[in-house]
Amino acid sequence: MIILGVGDFGATSKPGEAIKTIGLGSCVAVIMLDPETHTVGMDHVALPDSSASAERARQKPGHFADTGLPALLEAMKRSGWNGNTRRLIVKLVGGANVMDPNGTFNIGKRNVLAIKKILWQHGMGAVAEAVGGQISRTVTVDVDTGRVRISTPGREEMEI
Repeated sequence: MIILGVGDFGATSKPGEAIKTIGLGSCVAVIMLDPETHTVGMDHVALPDSSASAERARQKPGHFADTGLPALLEAMKRSGWNGNTRRLIVKLVGGANVMDPNGTFNIGKRNVLAIKKILWQHGMGAVAEAVGGQISRTVTVDVDTGRVRISTPGREEMEI
């Protein structure tokens, strides 16, 4: 199992492997799956735009939507995906409003919008999402099946 923290990204096509990230609040997990090569990737995006910190973007590109998604695509290529964006299945999880009850900063919503814009620029769009609300989510994607499972404390596990 590959465990991703905030700003981490990873990809694999190794049979039996899974990628997981825990405690998504305003952060968004961008999940990409190639059904032909069974390559899966995930980025745990914390902020929409790397202009806040060019140094942080160099050290940890997955932290930002604008640097993380291109880095994730490169990681997918290294793991067996052939670069055809039309084949990728994209799913989004997170983007909640957990720590900002008055919606002052709207980081979750801004993350989701930035990610969708970048996906669109690459000719992609999300086919499923579990975003928004005021709940924390943990997400796991399985290489063999492509299943994306979402768990939240006190709620039944769901799949997208």
